Amino acid sequence: MSQSVQVPTEGQRFSALHDAFDRGALRQAAQMLNALEPAEIAHLLESMPPAERAAAWELVDGASGGEVLLYVTEEVREDLLRDMDSAEILEATRELDTDDLADLVADLPKSITREVLKSLDAQRRARLEQALSYPEDSAGGLMNTDAVTVRPEVTLDVVMRYLRRFKEGLPDLTDNLIVVNREGGYLGVLFLSDILTNDPDASVAEVMTADIQPIPATWEARDVANRFEQHDLVSAPVVGEDGQVLGRITVDDVMDVIREEAEHQFMGQAGLSEDSDMFAPVLLSARRRALWLGINLLTAFLAAWVIGQFEATIEQVVALAVLMPIVASMGGIAGTQTLTLAVRGIALGQLSGQNAPSLVARELAVGAINGLIWAAVVAGVAWVWFGSPGIAAIIAAAMVINLVMAALSGAALPVLLERVGIDPALAGGVILTTVTDVTGFLAFLGLATLYLI
Repeated sequence: MSQSVQVPTEGQRFSALHDAFDRGALRQAAQMLNALEPAEIAHLLESMPPAERAAAWELVDGASGGEVLLYVTEEVREDLLRDMDSAEILEATRELDTDDLADLVADLPKSITREVLKSLDAQRRARLEQALSYPEDSAGGLMNTDAVTVRPEVTLDVVMRYLRRFKEGLPDLTDNLIVVNREGGYLGVLFLSDILTNDPDASVAEVMTADIQPIPATWEARDVANRFEQHDLVSAPVVGEDGQVLGRITVDDVMDVIREEAEHQFMGQAGLSEDSDMFAPVLLSARRRALWLGINLLTAFLAAWVIGQFEATIEQVVALAVLMPIVASMGGIAGTQTLTLAVRGIALGQLSGQNAPSLVARELAVGAINGLIWAAVVAGVAWVWFGSPGIAAIIAAAMVINLVMAALSGAALPVLLERVGIDPALAGGVILTTVTDVTGFLAFLGLATLYLI
């Protein structure tokens, strides 16, 4: 009877590695580290305090060091590079693909960058300079220049003989060859499966697929990810403005984009960067977080100032102080739901200025319906609790007003922030909370002042 293979979890690997360091078993720790994939090593390094991380990094094999540096967050990468000399950095970059090298070079000191460029042959240096000419978050920044191209007039038999010359194998994730004209202009793709299943005497032009659109090098990474998702692509050609093939993008690069976008949205809600080191120095972390704490304090003072304008009303009707948090809280939750939906829509390229009015109208309707439903519930509770139909009616009206305003703010804010160049994932939550708090308190206490005093 066969036995199931027990694969250690990430937590078990970390514990075993930690134990090896505690026991001083550095040889065992090195074996454990270098048996892992670069991404797994990076994850473990990010999970370690600085002292342990530095010791573990010394044990990582130099040949895989470059790939590990690509997977760790930007802060951790800067920390590791700071303790490496030029020779170690050159060794780490030697085996990297051009697109990966371009990502790493951007974080190197200029003096080291020059040494890295000098260590490359002329062809690879030209490819690297081309990749560096595009923004990191564009298709040109994502692409690799290892695309295999063929001409349309050659036969499949010639293509097969050409492919056999790749002694070390085709570039990773090659599912097609890019068909180009004499000037290198894009014509279509030739899938490997079509090479194997068609007559060897057939020409590339007869077999190739011409209806696959290439990706412009100027596209944003977000748009590239959407194209891959919608068309189930493994790789895609990248072209310049003149239609010349520059390289290709593969699905592993797109997965990195998707992961970074998800981390950015998640961390941005707390005012943090996705590149933050979990074990960054205390003073550095405190300084970064202080900014958003200060902004939040200002918004809290604004809400407190609004409450202060109705101090006399609250003194006469103490029940208002008890019920105020309910109105603000419900508005905050409703607004956050809409805000999250809108930020996700922007991230996926589904929400823009053109269709934003439709989303705002829809969310206003949702806010109004939920406002009426929960206003009735809260009004009933308030009536039973305080025995005052006036207070019940006022909190019901304030609830409807705040939930409608929350829906309007949650839908419109991300689009407006995006238009003025402010990251909605980072700033949207703070502004939304301010709007719902101020609107909730103003509506509730204002109506109370008008009709109860």
